[in-house]
Amino acid sequence: MRIISWNINSLRLRLPLLKELIQLADPDIICLQETKVPDLLFPRDDIIALGYPYIAYKGMKSYNGVCIISKHPIKQSNLTRNWCNQADCRHLAVEFEFAGQTTILHNFYVPAGGDEPDPNINPKFLHKLNFLNEVTEWFKANLAHNSILVGDLNIAPLEHDVWSHKQLLKVVSHTPIETINLTQWLETGFIDAMRKITPPDAKLYTWWSYRNKDWEKSNRGRRLDHLWITPTLTPYLQTVKVFKEVRNWEKPSDHVPILLELNENPSI
Repeated sequence: MRIISWNINSLRLRLPLLKELIQLADPDIICLQETKVPDLLFPRDDIIALGYPYIAYKGMKSYNGVCIISKHPIKQSNLTRNWCNQADCRHLAVEFEFAGQTTILHNFYVPAGGDEPDPNINPKFLHKLNFLNEVTEWFKANLAHNSILVGDLNIAPLEHDVWSHKQLLKVVSHTPIETINLTQWLETGFIDAMRKITPPDAKLYTWWSYRNKDWEKSNRGRRLDHLWITPTLTPYLQTVKVFKEVRNWEKPSDHVPILLELNENPSI
């Protein structure tokens, strides 16, 4: 089972890149964030033509939006939530069968939080912290036995998840309050699959700013995108992969796709 997560930064704009990614990685399931398309305009026929007839989506005009597309049957779960009393299309949950059991797949797009890391003067940062607190409390009580959580969580929690730990400690996405809150969410019952494969002392990024023209040379990245699994799925964990090369494609997203591969037959 190959699951990709990608903040595509406009699904309709980057449909050609999605096609290229499918040819490159051949995933079973793709979770997209920041689709930026209202449900009435979702390009369902184009997605089906790419070989993904099973589709779930929540979208809005110009902002946010999440979708999950699959080669295999999926069922939208009643665990999908609107957080902080806002219908802003940041979460989608589906069910599918893996290794003979029902597995819940959560796709998240966490608020970015604006530029100023002070909730007293920045309502966007306050919203982000409230969002993190709410999802953490909810998962404490509602985490399913076999669960996967992926998405753009907009936080790089570890020292080597950013190009400079010291310089980014006061920058939104790597402030201590954010990293602590994200860790508390992770500890509701998940394992960080990316760091299970790649040691925490190795640099690992999934996002490079549009502001840096020569992004590859400077390599000022952050790991904002995540792949989490419950311990019940750890025996099936095969690999994870960051498709860094996608950042060089024509008109790319500032995020790159990340892959979680689970093997139903771990001995193989």
